[in-house]
Amino acid sequence: MERGSLGVNYTDRTNPLDKTVIRAEELRPDSNPNAPFAPRLFGNAGEEHMKLFGTNKTHFAKIAAKNHKHSLNNPYSQFQKGYSMEEIQNSPQISGILTKLQCCPTSDGAGAAILCNEAKVKEWKLEDQAVEILDMELTTDTQKMFSNSRELVGYSMSKNAAAKG
Repeated sequence: MERGSLGVNYTDRTNPLDKTVIRAEELRPDSNPNAPFAPRLFGNAGEEHMKLFGTNKTHFAKIAAKNHKHSLNNPYSQFQKGYSMEEIQNSPQISGILTKLQCCPTSDGAGAAILCNEAKVKEWKLEDQAVEILDMELTTDTQKMFSNSRELVGYSMSKNAAAKG
């Protein structure tokens, strides 16, 4: 992983997120164009959630505090420090409602899986660790995805996956 926010690495072709970037700017033209792309998208979705449901910045800071607290219990966590609500809320502003301590680094490694066929599982003697995937569905770039800021960050996609699980 590279240091800092992920940048554009291939300027010889259309960015796969080009439509998403354009739509995000159309939905929130007042958003900071110099902010990293992911925090801008998620910050916009958070602000939209606040307008729709009455949540506030404190709710989002509580989520960050909870997640940082979880890192204290994980010896493999990249960051082994908890932060107070005050530290989270007073850390540098990144985009919209998001502060630095509410954003994950590009190297956070939130989850990883090795997908392989059953023969490889047996060859590598991983039977006691293997999980069988019975079903999987993923749909992106639907018309609905471009309808609002929450959809741009995968609201329906994650909601539908959770309902199946």
